[in-house]
Amino acid sequence: MDYAAPAEELRDYLSVFYEFRADVPGFEDLERADLAQIRFMLSGDGEMTFADGNVQQPFPVTIVGPTTGMTKVTARGPLRIFGVGLLPAGWGALMGIEASSMVNRLVDGTEIFGKGLLDVAERMRGANSLDSLVEIGNGLIRELARHAKDKPFQFTRIVDNWLASDFSPDVEDLVIASGLSRRQVERNCKRLYGAPPKVLARKYRALRAAIHLAKGEADLHDLVVEGFYDQSHFIREIKHFTGVTPKRIRDDLPTLAKLTLKRGELAGEVAPIIYET
Repeated sequence: MDYAAPAEELRDYLSVFYEFRADVPGFEDLERADLAQIRFMLSGDGEMTFADGNVQQPFPVTIVGPTTGMTKVTARGPLRIFGVGLLPAGWGALMGIEASSMVNRLVDGTEIFGKGLLDVAERMRGANSLDSLVEIGNGLIRELARHAKDKPFQFTRIVDNWLASDFSPDVEDLVIASGLSRRQVERNCKRLYGAPPKVLARKYRALRAAIHLAKGEADLHDLVVEGFYDQSHFIREIKHFTGVTPKRIRDDLPTLAKLTLKRGELAGEVAPIIYET
């Protein structure tokens, strides 16, 4: 898995581009809870089993909705996937549908953005470097963003800052910072992030703790004290959002989880909330 930052003017829409290759007949692994994604299946196929039990096969161009827990991935290769994380503001600007209606779901990207995406995918198959893929991806998002009417950047910056402010941020602080009513905050979070603030706080707390543990930046006891009720609560939350126990994160991290740590190499190019979670 190789990562690249999007063009600077697109960083309110996108997290990171990535290319994944696996020259194997098949494999199974786990994906942690994550942002929405746009994925181009350049070769290979498979299926995804989401935390709520929904099972779907990806489309040639797939929109992956925000996920609320571990997703099991079964793949048939050889695989080549190019994708990009869709930030909540990007979802609001580009998608035109509620993120909460797409949680733990896949949808055919051509149903949202048209059959022209298949031509884009064909150009990507002919690209022989990550830089070339990123150039095509940036061009696609620039074109889609030209038609965006809803650009909720101010609200999502407030939410992202709130999530980064503390291991267990208080929803009331978000309400105050936004200047909106609690009901409006809840509605906007569901529309853009796919979940209410309390669930977002749980998700990002668990992902942040898992990253610290995987990198050896904190031990289990310190993480429990900082943001969880007790050790049992810590283990349950980490396993729910990542699919594995804290012990396995520390001692035997799954392949896809190891590869996500490489996003840290983009520190300074993308927002901290992207590579710290």
